[in-house]
Amino acid sequence: MVPLQLVDSFLLEYNVGQALLLVFVLGGVGLLPLKSQKLLSLHVITFGVVFLLTPQALVPTHYLFLGIVLVVVGPLLYVTARA
Repeated sequence: MVPLQLVDSFLLEYNVGQALLLVFVLGGVGLLPLKSQKLLSLHVITFGVVFLLTPQALVPTHYLFLGIVLVVVGPLLYVTARA
């Protein structure tokens, strides 16, 4: 179990968008060994929606644009995936 002070000290140095981006990248790397393009695309779509729904008071505007890109690219990845 991670002490709460460690998590708090980490989040004080970064904004919410950077923490979400780190979770997005680590989750994507964790999905790579599964070799499933559909799961990866669902991961991309989910984080696109998360970036879109994050309040703009907590993150800079460029994370909103990242969310828009992920919501557009995610379904394209899903459609091009093999069954």
